[in-house]
Amino acid sequence: MRPVVRVLGWLAALLALVTAGACVALHSLGAASSHQPAEFAARASPAAHALVARAFEGLDPARILDHHVHLAGLGTDESGCSVDPRVFSWLHPKKRVQFLFYLDAAGVEDRTHADRVFVERLLERAQNSPVPLRCALLAFDSARTSTGALDPERSELYVPNDWVARIAAEHPQLFVPVISVHPYRADALAELERWAARGARLVKWLPNSMNIDPADARCDAFYAALVKHDMTLLVHTGEEQAVDAAELQELGNPLRLRRALEHGVRVVAAHCGSLGEGLDLDHPERGRVPNFELFMRLMDEPRRPGELFGEISSVTFRNRDAKVLRTLLERTDLHARLLNGSDYPLPAIHVLISTARLEKQGLLTSAERESLDEVYDYNPLLFDLVLKRTLHGSKGERFADEVFMQRDWMRAPEPRVPR
Repeated sequence: MRPVVRVLGWLAALLALVTAGACVALHSLGAASSHQPAEFAARASPAAHALVARAFEGLDPARILDHHVHLAGLGTDESGCSVDPRVFSWLHPKKRVQFLFYLDAAGVEDRTHADRVFVERLLERAQNSPVPLRCALLAFDSARTSTGALDPERSELYVPNDWVARIAAEHPQLFVPVISVHPYRADALAELERWAARGARLVKWLPNSMNIDPADARCDAFYAALVKHDMTLLVHTGEEQAVDAAELQELGNPLRLRRALEHGVRVVAAHCGSLGEGLDLDHPERGRVPNFELFMRLMDEPRRPGELFGEISSVTFRNRDAKVLRTLLERTDLHARLLNGSDYPLPAIHVLISTARLEKQGLLTSAERESLDEVYDYNPLLFDLVLKRTLHGSKGERFADEVFMQRDWMRAPEPRVPR
């Protein structure tokens, strides 16, 4: 037995070394910031300070809002959050590596209080900005089967509405809660009513992961309830890569949102369909075309103003077609219907960010790129906003001020005072 034990011991030691090396490599690709957010004020260069100051010019500090900020957790601190247990095992290397990237990006080192640490790190990044960065915090409902039953196999991430509401209530000047309710749930309407009564304004869906078909008649009652309470649907569009979507990617086809729009729902198309391809449902003979093309078709269709908005989180990432960002910048006629979002913590994954690529595309100058890289080294959340405020199109076009500010329909209604 001793030789076997000795071999197993050596294998364990080798695995530990490989794992440690992998963690170091992941950190260099992930959250590679070498400074803390609080250090920016005293240590950043004058050029970086000037670029950040320029980014906030024209913005009302009370209305600045990042419309796409994730919370996530392991179920510590009575959060009720959960993740797919496969992320803890190297038997599932892709899920394991993604999980380590997300932990690193979110600044979570102490897993015994991971859920609180996630929030505290977000607070550091949101507060340590010349102007505090207000964030819409996204809940994330479980996946469901076609009959509305829980689907544990597809539920890679669960963030309860109550946890998001709790964190937002602790920091009301900084956080806005966004609930998530799967429309196939037996109690979907009751859950929506409960949060409408508490002033919730946005509902988050990720169809590709949750198994929601926005074009399905099963959503009609849910759409009617959204309209009744003047609530807005924030829905992922395009391919999904952050969580496993398998064969459900077609549910992110932007054209599938027409049913909600026809029912009078105000829809925010997250990511502007900026990744992957979808079937051209209007012209099936064309086959699959870029989802961004389908999103732009929706945006250009005549309908009542304010029904469809695009949300620009992730459009600056390395894995997006350069055409997407340039089009959104230069179509200034659409800026009144665009909203900013960061998709945090993804901007803190260094491998997704390439300011050199944006400079090569003519969207940044060399000096701007250098200062932006410095901002990133302190605070990737601040970097995301400053980057989008700095980008410029071929004729100098920039995203309009209103893209970065909260709209009136996002504000919670005033509580009714009994007479």
